[in-house]
Amino acid sequence: MSDSPISENPAPRHPLRVLIIDNHDLLVEGLSNLLVSHGFDVAGTASDGQEGVEQALRLEPDLVLMDIRMPRCDGLTATRRIKAQRPDIKIVIFTTSTDDGDLFEAIKSGACGYLLKSTKTAAFFEALHGLEENMPPFSPGLAARLLSEFAHLAETGGRKDAEAKTEAGAKTGAERKAEKVRLTERQAEVLRMVASGMTYKEVGVKLSLCERTIRYHMGEIMNLLHADHRS
Repeated sequence: MSDSPISENPAPRHPLRVLIIDNHDLLVEGLSNLLVSHGFDVAGTASDGQEGVEQALRLEPDLVLMDIRMPRCDGLTATRRIKAQRPDIKIVIFTTSTDDGDLFEAIKSGACGYLLKSTKTAAFFEALHGLEENMPPFSPGLAARLLSEFAHLAETGGRKDAEAKTEAGAKTGAERKAEKVRLTERQAEVLRMVASGMTYKEVGVKLSLCERTIRYHMGEIMNLLHADHRS
């Protein structure tokens, strides 16, 4: 199956209402104009996490673009506060930080994606439009790092559980983890390949599937892992 072409700047069916939370005025102004020119509705802006939480609860946007390093209240804390009261609001971290700790903590805090400010414009909007198909937006390489960490934790948990129980009839931690998040055989296969560092296109070639199908599976996997973290 060949990949279907993606239009350069597809307009959302129902324009997403976006709240921008960032303490850099010039970036906020430029990003606002860019979003509007691509068919999004900028519901509001905030210059720090505390104001961002207040604006999110008042405006109830579809999407929040959240910086991490901000005065008064950082983006990760703001994300947790928003998700605690409005779990339906989607939050995508938009930052310069490539630190694994920020990435992992963002997802555990309830963010559904993590984009770097160095992301090219076309890739940025493709990622945002992917939200309409429940595809978590991540800058290249970040999803692989996240899934690699998940795979490592599952493997470590399996070893610890195996030591604590007798071998007879005991399931490994990885098997119990797979049951808990209900990964299908295909999802587990995609997970292993992406966690190993393969791109979506490479995984698609390996499995004789189009890249869009791999993205769909990744979206399903990330939704399951996100639900697990939130619980």
